[in-house]
Amino acid sequence: MKALHFIRDCQWADLPEPTKATLALCLKDLCAVALAGGRTELSAILRDTVSQTWRADRTIAERLCFSGAKVAPAGAALALGMTVDAIDAHDGHRLCKGHAGAALFGAWAPFVERHRTDRAEALSALAVGYEIALRAGMALHQTAADYHTSGAWAAVGVAAMLGRLRGLSDAQLLHAMGTAEYHGPRSPMMRCIDHPTMLKDGAGWGAMAGVSAVDLAQRGFTGAPAELLDAMETDSLGQRWTLCEQYFKPFPVCRWAQPALMGAAQLRERHGLHPDQIDKVTVESFHEACRLAVRRPADTEQAQYSTPFPVAAMLVRGRLGVEEITENGLRDPAILAMAERISLSETEQDNADFPDHRFATVTIVLKSGVTLVSDRLEPNGDPERPLSSHEFDEKWQNLLGDRERFPMLNWSLRKLAGKGDFKRGLGPIFRPVD
Repeated sequence: MKALHFIRDCQWADLPEPTKATLALCLKDLCAVALAGGRTELSAILRDTVSQTWRADRTIAERLCFSGAKVAPAGAALALGMTVDAIDAHDGHRLCKGHAGAALFGAWAPFVERHRTDRAEALSALAVGYEIALRAGMALHQTAADYHTSGAWAAVGVAAMLGRLRGLSDAQLLHAMGTAEYHGPRSPMMRCIDHPTMLKDGAGWGAMAGVSAVDLAQRGFTGAPAELLDAMETDSLGQRWTLCEQYFKPFPVCRWAQPALMGAAQLRERHGLHPDQIDKVTVESFHEACRLAVRRPADTEQAQYSTPFPVAAMLVRGRLGVEEITENGLRDPAILAMAERISLSETEQDNADFPDHRFATVTIVLKSGVTLVSDRLEPNGDPERPLSSHEFDEKWQNLLGDRERFPMLNWSLRKLAGKGDFKRGLGPIFRPVD
């Protein structure tokens, strides 16, 4: 089976330079998002729960994120995966309608930190995890009637990645991926869109399912076949890198809201708008973006799964960072008042273009009676409109407060894949929260 050969044999030298560069960006971006997520209530709840309920023998234990406590690998993956998912700023793939990185990083970082895995091997395994997860995601959306969270398909990639790192046999790998697929959280994504909570995108549960599947397979547990492995496109493995088709987010909210944010930012800058000038705002976009309808979020989860609220923050403050989707922004009367003036409307054209493209058009009616209309925009960060180095710097600075808190963000690609391991580089992930 070609997938098994790819999982086992893909080496760092086999990756094209653009793929290596994209993987490095994924890793750095996930690290920055994780540090921001570590300050959330969601992460604190997970750390407290995992530290009490996932204790493990010291011979297998891994470190718990933002704690340092020694816990079972599945618990470490659960906590870190959900911590990354706590701030919706991590990488994603349009056709998967979700995110592989949060679950993969949740399982990968505790393992390579604990075992001092060679950097080139650690990165190769992470690349393998991305390729299997993303292809599983596309296959699941093509074969399942319901729209499931990312954890459902990312779990298969986690099992492939960790199975390689732990040296599973071909038979064990197949059983691990089959078990991960079977136990992966096929949770209803649109329920969390309509009722945003800490459940988010299932990343932590997908990470946990993938790690648990490898634990079981190592001990003889059977779970093959993984139907997604048969359904996914495997002929191009090693030639077409779906990893390079991913997007990076400029803003820490659901990707579906980001075209509208681009439109709001365009009109604000183009016309030098002040919030007091604005009478009402209409966002035209695709159906899923219009389901993000919370106007007065009670918490950061509701703010991140909203279109009106972040658009209002952009119009009022001219920016959208972590501050706007946490306590400071949630209680800003000017943002809340602006959100009440924003209406959402789906269009046939925007619906037809989704999920390959995510478009929005913003119309602002001023109190003077003048009507302003944005271009029909897609968000920055797609491969066709990549974020610049400056935009990544701004994003990471906002997420971290001080970029120097995570020195690995400054590592070159050569250093990232150089001799040694990631124990020191990943250190900030496992230190207690300030």
